[in-house]
Amino acid sequence: MKSRFVPALGGALYSLLPTIVAAQETAGMSIDQKINDAIAPIINPFVGFIFSPLPGSEAILGTAFPWIVLWLVVAACVFTIYFGFIQFRGFKHSIELVRGDYLDPKDAGEVTPFQALCTALSGTVGLGNIAGVGVAVYLGGPGATFWMILAGLLGMASKFTECILGVHYRNEYPDGTVSGGPMYYLSKGLSEKGKATTGKVLAVLFAICCIGGALGGGNMFQANQSAQQVATVIPFFADNGLIFGVIMAAVVAVVIIGGIKSIAKVTEKVVPFMAAIYVGSALLIILLNIGAVGDAFSAIINGAFAPTAVAGGAVGALIQGFKRAAFSNEAGIGSASIAHSAVQTKHAATEGYVALLEPFIDTVVICTMTSLVITITGAWNPGDGVTGIALTAKAFESNFSGFNYVLALAALLFAFSTMISWSYYGLKAWTYLFGEGISKEIVFKVIFCIFIIIGASMNLGPVIDFSDAMIFTMAIFNVAGLYLLMPKVKEILRDYQNKLASGEFPKVK
Repeated sequence: MKSRFVPALGGALYSLLPTIVAAQETAGMSIDQKINDAIAPIINPFVGFIFSPLPGSEAILGTAFPWIVLWLVVAACVFTIYFGFIQFRGFKHSIELVRGDYLDPKDAGEVTPFQALCTALSGTVGLGNIAGVGVAVYLGGPGATFWMILAGLLGMASKFTECILGVHYRNEYPDGTVSGGPMYYLSKGLSEKGKATTGKVLAVLFAICCIGGALGGGNMFQANQSAQQVATVIPFFADNGLIFGVIMAAVVAVVIIGGIKSIAKVTEKVVPFMAAIYVGSALLIILLNIGAVGDAFSAIINGAFAPTAVAGGAVGALIQGFKRAAFSNEAGIGSASIAHSAVQTKHAATEGYVALLEPFIDTVVICTMTSLVITITGAWNPGDGVTGIALTAKAFESNFSGFNYVLALAALLFAFSTMISWSYYGLKAWTYLFGEGISKEIVFKVIFCIFIIIGASMNLGPVIDFSDAMIFTMAIFNVAGLYLLMPKVKEILRDYQNKLASGEFPKVK
């Protein structure tokens, strides 16, 4: 399969390159404005609705509370209570499963639990962990960290729920490949409950939004932001985003042509490496400022309940923390269940345990590390207007003058890993709508690589806003289905726990 994909992708990119170059030369960057002007009136109302505040929240709370964030947080609370705080009770077993203690290589599936976890993590651990946390701390103060951690812990239950369903309702094909995710458990699961039409409608709408989100937030935004960050250390790319995009598209193409197995082999190496670079740098700064750690934690705790935020006081800290966690770990979005559906396992419940580690690593560990560095270095100053990735860079560079190189490498790796994972999510949504087959996969992969070039070379604000909105629209359909299928998840979980207790699933090492 790989040998057939390479020339197809390479030939398509090569043939389209002159067209893209000509468009830039004749229209210059004004093409951005033309696209923005054309689509903004169409998509702005949709974007505004998805990220609109709860009615009356500004009057009551003093700041806007996006309803989509509440939708995700409430779901996480419901799943946490319904499954008896499974994220805490099952944490040890999660580690055992990721280590491969129960893995039988003969189990159905395409990737190991560790590979599935890394693939899903690569889709969530991205530039939001660097830039997004900077925004949260700037607007919410150090106290936002407390609420970010709490939302991350709650979100573990959402990932647990959706990934069990993803494996249970996946399609397994004769060649050993699998397809799974919300598209399948919404249609199959709700059909079992006598709601076939509802399930099919939710599945199709989810798939459409997933494709849009994959091409935008999981692709163009990543290419655009990584190109800008790399340009800070390699000035050549400042005016040559097109070339950066072509290079990135070529590298991504080499990985995604091999499907989930190829993606998993890359992510199981890239994710630990990029996490080690970033978290290692953060830990070093924390050690160099060890005397300020106590004050930092006091600021986080006090700020969570005291009016220290720029916007909204203590409530502002809560909102920014919850928002950052929801936007970062994607718990409840349903995307991760697509990757986890490919896992090798005898029982669907195992992947629920594995998946609950994602929000812990993404939000409780990596996002918190970023926030701690910003807090202990004193980089946060509400009056100077420094926010986003600039605030994070300011914090790290307070101890390392050359951290811009580390940040550029981290941004590049985070963007690359996010793109290859979202290419798989988008592909599975694409094949759900248009059918399985190599030719159909080639079409989507070529489109995906073209969008990398577009994203790196243009400033498509409304397009990216729209794609982000589509990602969170996925949560509307996904969470609605999860509520209806919660009893099924409990049934699957009970069956697994009984078999585990009886010794039917013994440790293999």
